[in-house]
Amino acid sequence: MNIFDKILKKYWGYDSFRPLQSEIIESVYSGHDTLALMPTGGGKSITFQVPALAMDGICVVVSPLISLMKDQVDSLKSKHIRALCVHSGMTNIQIDAALDNAVYGNYKFLYISPERAKTRIFRTRFAKMKVSFVAVDEAHCISQWGYDFRPSYLVLSELREIQPDIPFIAVTASATPAVCDDIINKLKFRKPKLFKKSFARDNISFVIRYTKERENHLLKVIRSVGGVGIVYCSLRKDCDTIAELLCENGYTAAAYHGGLSYQMRTKIQENWLNGNSQIIVATNAFGMGIDKADVRFVVHYSAPESIEAYYQEAGRAGRDGKESYAVMLFDDSTRRTTKQHLLTNFPPIDKIKQLYEQIYNYFQLGVGDGKGETFDFDIVDFCIKYRHFSAVVISAINILQKNDYMYFTEAEDIPARIVFRVSREELYDIQVQEKGLNEFMQVLMRLYSGIFSAFTKIDLSYISSESGFTIEYINQSLISLGRLRLINYIPSKRTPIIFFNEERLDITNVRIAPETYVLMKENSEKRMMKMFEFIDNYDKCRSVLIQNYFGESDVDNCGKCDFCRKKTSTYSEEDRIVNILKNGKMDFQQIVSRTAISTESVKHILKTLAVKEIIAIESGLYYSLKKI
Repeated sequence: MNIFDKILKKYWGYDSFRPLQSEIIESVYSGHDTLALMPTGGGKSITFQVPALAMDGICVVVSPLISLMKDQVDSLKSKHIRALCVHSGMTNIQIDAALDNAVYGNYKFLYISPERAKTRIFRTRFAKMKVSFVAVDEAHCISQWGYDFRPSYLVLSELREIQPDIPFIAVTASATPAVCDDIINKLKFRKPKLFKKSFARDNISFVIRYTKERENHLLKVIRSVGGVGIVYCSLRKDCDTIAELLCENGYTAAAYHGGLSYQMRTKIQENWLNGNSQIIVATNAFGMGIDKADVRFVVHYSAPESIEAYYQEAGRAGRDGKESYAVMLFDDSTRRTTKQHLLTNFPPIDKIKQLYEQIYNYFQLGVGDGKGETFDFDIVDFCIKYRHFSAVVISAINILQKNDYMYFTEAEDIPARIVFRVSREELYDIQVQEKGLNEFMQVLMRLYSGIFSAFTKIDLSYISSESGFTIEYINQSLISLGRLRLINYIPSKRTPIIFFNEERLDITNVRIAPETYVLMKENSEKRMMKMFEFIDNYDKCRSVLIQNYFGESDVDNCGKCDFCRKKTSTYSEEDRIVNILKNGKMDFQQIVSRTAISTESVKHILKTLAVKEIIAIESGLYYSLKKI
């Protein structure tokens, strides 16, 4: 048993690696710049976590989502692996301490956001770290041809200037050949090694059903397949409606979307993961970082905006290798909704600039103000005040974020904050009756500077570790000092926050870079049209289409998708229509009603039969069999 097998067994309990994992691990361990393209559920994190544990030093992992970072760090800690992360919800003292630990504390993993890699404090510490290698998760975000381009990823190659000899590994679940080339170029790979697992999912049946009765068809799918499942909807209101429908029909189901509180989302997710709930009905906010092996079906009640997104979401089914289903229910309304969603993602430039001004006005920041400041951002209150839809606001902020004006995160941990209402000199003259409070105030003054001049973030756990006081006692003491009007105390909470990277500009000087708007919009439109082509396909295996899209050729039909099953059917839909027309000529609606085949399928089949000269079209209205 080699060192990698031992690590895998010790920390993950597995006896062997999945296909391609060993090769990727060997490449990273040998110091090669490595790009690993592994579809959803392929075990990407193990490909950099195992070699990091086998090597000296700390692995710096770049991840786009704070929630993903925290989940990964918690998972590593549960295995007694020393890991930490740095994110925007932490105080400056916590960030400073975490980076010091990364330099001196014998940690194996440091998780950061791509935005953090730009900061002077991180780069100063990075230069002092003994780094084994840098792992870039969700690496497709570095490519403007990818479906989730983030300009902040572009600075990652600059880390090579600080430590030129360390290798990089980039991992992603979905990237076309053009995106792979872009990742390699943008990260300045030297003699890169590319590992690419096939996009074939042999145990998943990909099925698309054109139906105007999506609710009924959804219930039919769930009854037929059974087991645990996910239903994806693009709109929050659809999530709520469908979850209610499923509950009314005897299923344990819950809606999951950004309109729910963090606590509620966490509870819903845990119930589903623990098997207390059968079905989760979610927007695409759900699923990243979730590893549940026994999902038997994923139903798309709405069409995704790209094949990449569809494949990632559908690929959450059947990770245990057992037979599973990915079903999309589609009609003309879902096509319109998908197109509208794309427009919402790219509000007009004038609208974005208007929102830029209004956001600064909301926080009462004038031109030249705001740089480096962080605020709680109540989006609901903002939308009511300025009469905007929240989806448009978030889309505009995302574009402003891509242009480095501001940074926004939903439902982030906001630390507790305090400021003394009296001066340090006045405090010395005040004798609080309770002796413990006097001692507690001395601790606060020792641990935090600036608490007499401005609100300062504090960490109750840190105070506890430094003082020996319990967290409950610290919280009660802060409340007591607040009642005595000696401090203003804002307890910790979870809320969206907004951070201003730059000072407020005059609106005429706000620039939106073409690669963050025009090119992204064009690429999004192209990907959407590819998605529609995939949906409208009646001539090719679904799995083959997916594999072709991601650059695989010479692949075999899956034998499981709707196309393959129709093709091998002993009594095909073509046969059914021909058999019906033996009774005489009919118009289009009569054929649809008598076959129970989808409208789009009937259109396609009639066209095919006409080309084959099996049927004739009379007066452009009626269809009949050709007389031989």
